Amino acid sequence: MTPKEMALLLAQALDSKKGKDIRVLETDSVTTLADYFVLCTGTSAPQLKALADAGERAMKEAGILPHHVEGHRGGTWILQDYGDVVVHLFDKEARAFYDLDRLWEDAKVVDLSQVLQPGE
Repeated sequence: MTPKEMALLLAQALDSKKGKDIRVLETDSVTTLADYFVLCTGTSAPQLKALADAGERAMKEAGILPHHVEGHRGGTWILQDYGDVVVHLFDKEARAFYDLDRLWEDAKVVDLSQVLQPGE
């Protein structure tokens, strides 16, 4: 599975749990940290947990396990590192505070119109 396919699979999994403001950034031209960042906002601590679980489950079904997870189970920012793809799950306040959307504004935004449910 390519890094882009991984990022899109993760975006779909997050969408299935009603994640908000899902964005996939193609970061390989602006950083060596990862090829893609997947950003998503959850509305509550239980939803953040559900989003994290959905992403992990989708990747596990594809035979891929995270290299590292931070902030899982109770944080306001959960990070899942899949090597070429890093998932950032935030509550609204943490997303605004860390503002990764602005930090990585030079990265290409991947079109998710064919991946996410309309209106999400």
